[in-house]
Amino acid sequence: MKRTAMLGVMLALSLAACGGSGKKSAAEQQLQQRADYYAIDQIEKTWHKAASTQNVDLMMSLWANDATFNIGPETLDGKKQIRDFFNTAGPFRSGNHWVSDTPSYKIRITVNGDKGTLYFECHYIDAKTGKLESVVGADQDVQRINGKWLITSAAGSSPKLGS
Repeated sequence: MKRTAMLGVMLALSLAACGGSGKKSAAEQQLQQRADYYAIDQIEKTWHKAASTQNVDLMMSLWANDATFNIGPETLDGKKQIRDFFNTAGPFRSGNHWVSDTPSYKIRITVNGDKGTLYFECHYIDAKTGKLESVVGADQDVQRINGKWLITSAAGSSPKLGS
């Protein structure tokens, strides 16, 4: 699947480089949408890699400079406040060795031009005990900024069973 998606991205980029009238054909639009879905999906994968390896710098590479992050009643504004949160969040806390994962059926992506949405759940599992430590939902607005898809706003939530 990853190879197919990567081939789609490469084909979309090749077609975009060919130039033309400026108006994309239906096939080009479909390839661009697939490339965008793939790029947005990489945000979820990178998020979980960052959480599983306690790499705050990698986590912060996903966020736009002026992003906001709502957690309960609190709103974090900008990368500095968001970084401060992740520096002390459960998966990043010293001594915790949690693996972060998302069931693929709980990922939802939309794309509309240079904007989109991404929803996924984070299932944090203690690597030593195998115990489920936390389940958190992440509902995000994403945007292509300077050619890269980034999180512009996010809201953390407690997912409901069956959602």
